[in-house]
Amino acid sequence: MASAAFVQLSGGIVEAMGQKLDAAKPVPEGLVLRTGDGFLYAFLEDPDQVSLDTIRRVLESGDGSPARLVVLTPGHLPLAIQTEIQQRSGTLVEGARFEELARQLGLESMLGREPRPPAAARPRLLPSTQLLDAAMRRARTWLEWGVPALALRFYRQAADFKPGFLPAKIGIGRSLLGLGLTEEADRIFGEVLVNRPNDLDAWLGKAAVLGARSRPKEEIEVYRALLAEDDARVEVRAHLVAALVELGDWASARVEVEAMLANTPEDPQLRFLHSVTLLRTGEKSSADRERDESRRLGLTPERETALCLHLGLPSPVAAGSPPNVRAPPASRPARVASPRPRRAARAARPARKKSPPRPARSPPRAARRKTPSRKRK
Repeated sequence: MASAAFVQLSGGIVEAMGQKLDAAKPVPEGLVLRTGDGFLYAFLEDPDQVSLDTIRRVLESGDGSPARLVVLTPGHLPLAIQTEIQQRSGTLVEGARFEELARQLGLESMLGREPRPPAAARPRLLPSTQLLDAAMRRARTWLEWGVPALALRFYRQAADFKPGFLPAKIGIGRSLLGLGLTEEADRIFGEVLVNRPNDLDAWLGKAAVLGARSRPKEEIEVYRALLAEDDARVEVRAHLVAALVELGDWASARVEVEAMLANTPEDPQLRFLHSVTLLRTGEKSSADRERDESRRLGLTPERETALCLHLGLPSPVAAGSPPNVRAPPASRPARVASPRPRRAARAARPARKKSPPRPARSPPRAARRKTPSRKRK
């Protein structure tokens, strides 16, 4: 059975997130909570005690109505169980991210950790405004870290603090879209446009809904219409490039990337994406030079590897190899089914805050140096 301290921590997290509970059920591995907005939170204390049967039993608990699964654990689940959760459109918050969630909610003492120093409060703000700011910060953080289920909870909490707050409403739409709930997301963006017909974020959301519904040509039309109104909208052009890449229109994508580079020629990720468009349009030598330039401007091997995986390209050259010598192409990993495929080229936008809580993999071993030969007498 899960310890009393872990059950208390689980209840504290749900309460601090402002969730309205429909039901709570202790299980041998932890605690399962069903909330009023259709989510099923499974707090599992010891990953070694969790099996595939555990996940199936959790999903079958309750009244049988469908629910979005969110699994939270302070440890790390085996790969087979992670895959099972993803295949069931679930969300996993484990390890350092679980601890970060508890810390964000001021529950670090329940983890046996020292409390963080309080953040500097903005002067002349009412307590209600400070609560709103904290909820929005948490929501944006989890959305950037790719956990829309938690982002949705905090955006809804912000909307409760200030009804009609448009940034929170747009965030709710984006989170729903990230969860694959396209109908609900489209309704939210439509409600915003009723009151603010020229809201750019709402139009970007409507376009993203079209992309999620496998209507990329209509999505591209929305982006081009927005650019026709204001050609300087960099974020719109970044979305357009992503849609063109997904459609396979590399020639058009190259034109848009070059338009972005005219304003930010020192962006290493854009230079890398430019090299890809050059390669796909038959200019290999120029593509090689552009990729080398992106490395000179600061593109790290880790970021280059991530971009290659997103774009379905061979792995980058091994460390220490000549810059223009390509490593043999690796087999492309199988993609895990998800409600909405990731947009590859969107990884080439200006870098956002990375996900510090997820522990990094150990770096590759450095190449052994050859022992210097002894001088002959």
